[in-house]
Amino acid sequence: MGEDKKNKKRRRPDTDNSNSDTDDSLSTIKNPHLSQRSVPFQKRLKPDTTILKSLKQLAYSIKNPPSSSSKKPVTLADVSASLSSSCREVTDLSLSSVQSEIETLVLSLTKSILAGNGFSFSVPSRASSNHLYIPELDRIVLKDKSSSRPFAAVGSVRKATVTARILSLIHQLCLRSIHVTKRDLFYTDVKLFQDQSQSDAVLDDVSCLLGCTRSSLNVVASEKGIVVGRLVFSDNGDMIDCTKMGVGGKAIPPNIDRVGDIQSDALFVLLVEKDAAFMRLAEDRFYNRFPCIIITAKGQPDVATRLFLRKLKLELNLPVLALVDSDPYGLKILSVYGCGSKNMSYDSANLTTPDIKWLGIRPSDLDKYKIPEQCRLPMTEQDIKTGKDLLEEDFVKKNPGWVQELELMVKTKQKAEIQALSSFGFQYLSEVYLPLKLQQRDWL
Repeated sequence: MGEDKKNKKRRRPDTDNSNSDTDDSLSTIKNPHLSQRSVPFQKRLKPDTTILKSLKQLAYSIKNPPSSSSKKPVTLADVSASLSSSCREVTDLSLSSVQSEIETLVLSLTKSILAGNGFSFSVPSRASSNHLYIPELDRIVLKDKSSSRPFAAVGSVRKATVTARILSLIHQLCLRSIHVTKRDLFYTDVKLFQDQSQSDAVLDDVSCLLGCTRSSLNVVASEKGIVVGRLVFSDNGDMIDCTKMGVGGKAIPPNIDRVGDIQSDALFVLLVEKDAAFMRLAEDRFYNRFPCIIITAKGQPDVATRLFLRKLKLELNLPVLALVDSDPYGLKILSVYGCGSKNMSYDSANLTTPDIKWLGIRPSDLDKYKIPEQCRLPMTEQDIKTGKDLLEEDFVKKNPGWVQELELMVKTKQKAEIQALSSFGFQYLSEVYLPLKLQQRDWL
């Protein structure tokens, strides 16, 4: 008892001195959800009502743009006349249309065989040199260059056989009106395909060949992406409330056609690179404090997650903010969502989400938020090369802020993961970092 009185006398009274909150100041967290320890920038946070008011203004400006900027979206057809080379895009086709395209192709191959010329597929090239970034569209598209895949040539006989087999399997799906996964497709002929990456690559070739999206082929990937937050939608007729999905969230349906009746009172969509950060935000119910929809593809974005994000953006017309690692690969993941991937540039019109903002973690945040040195990682030679290669990409050059951040990353040769913020407390991400970012509108 006497020891308690002694400690009580030595305790200094708390003072509220707002002037002491400088860049290098530390403040004691008084939020019951955080550990009682000193953390930077806590006192900079304004009341949630102030931040919410700013977010509502942002959401309103996105949904109600000035009349001068609310023009019809630019399409490839609109800019094709001014391009240095012709480009191609695929479209959504019905099952009957896909079936008809396959039968027309097979009929032409049959005529070629009967004429004594054998058969060959003319497949659009998806080589790295056959892509073009179009600033007006802010996405990567596929140039109109094709390569021959003859059955009679030793170098291409196997790939031509795999192509014919994939076409046959897709035709069966059209006749039965069913969906299968890419893994199912691979296991129909393991000895021929040898590895799933080979059947997956030819599946993309077939999409280009038929001029349809991969979704039109009724072949989907296994569930990967997850969503949680202020969103209600129907999944094949069942209503899903994403506020009641727990920490694990709701798996994003691999077939986007199953998604409908989208309803939300969210103010923004938070796109998260890592599953660990997603779970932190879901467990802290971040979406209730700041109404939002939280999505992750657990790393490299899959087709279903990209389609789902685009559908949300188009139907809800909400700002999309991205939270990725502070390394070249985090920015590459962000660019895949926004500008498309070279591997699937033929379908970029359907897979990209315009105007995604880079919220964090940015290279400049490492010093700004005083991330400890022990939580920063040295960039490898491959990391540095990837960063320099990104600086040469047109979709990076168009954004001066991205260029500045990447140059800083390459110069300092330091990177950090989202989890580096946990050095200030496990809930620092949801309780301080993200609220402060939103308050300051600190995104690119």
